[in-house]
Amino acid sequence: MELTINKLAKLAGVSPRTLRYYDAIGLLPPMRVGENGYRIYGQREVDRLQQILFYREMGMPLEDIKKVLSSKGFDEQQALESHLTALLAEKDRIERLVTNVMKTLKALKGEITMSNQEKFDGFLRELVSENEKRYGAEVRAKYGDDVMDRSNEKVLGMTEETYKNTQELEEKLYEALKAAVAQGDPAGEAAQEACRLHKAWLCRYWDHYSKEAHMGLAEMYVEDPRFTAYYEEIAPGCARFLRDALAVFLKDA
Repeated sequence: MELTINKLAKLAGVSPRTLRYYDAIGLLPPMRVGENGYRIYGQREVDRLQQILFYREMGMPLEDIKKVLSSKGFDEQQALESHLTALLAEKDRIERLVTNVMKTLKALKGEITMSNQEKFDGFLRELVSENEKRYGAEVRAKYGDDVMDRSNEKVLGMTEETYKNTQELEEKLYEALKAAVAQGDPAGEAAQEACRLHKAWLCRYWDHYSKEAHMGLAEMYVEDPRFTAYYEEIAPGCARFLRDALAVFLKDA
């Protein structure tokens, strides 16, 4: 099978300009370029474009998609299974949202009464769905579906009090990181205290902790622009500083 750029664009529902851009950044080169200068795409490129569009739908930046698809460990079947898991989670999220809105409307009309726990459960499910949409694809690709699923289950099992305590712990972590970055010493006491708080906060979401996984996550903070931006809001250079501080902390732990 061979497709011109216009035929592939029509097949995939994207513009030829998009495909030319994907070629320019090395994300989706054509199978070959004809003597007339036309880009020609084959089955391999069609399959790769499908993967690109799946990841784009999940909100992953193009540069990150390129890294994932070009990595030696990329497994197309595993990637598709992760996509399916994420899509089913999104389907479940929408169905829960519809149910929650319908119940809320009935409550406003006085037909039913919604408990605070029901409202809180709905909030937790929205939180899990948002995290899944923003970070799920990358985490599942790096650590596997089981790790992400168990983390989601742990969040959904939180009580309102546990969630409140977790938020308070997160605030302490932020303040500790600000102070540590200002001090500037990854091996200093302030930085190591921030690492201890980071581990405690992380264990609120993980059901199984390991130093290797913790360090791997710290590397992701630096490598993934989405995670980096999250920590940069705390303090400039925070993601890299935390990674370096954790390298000291986990070595001595």
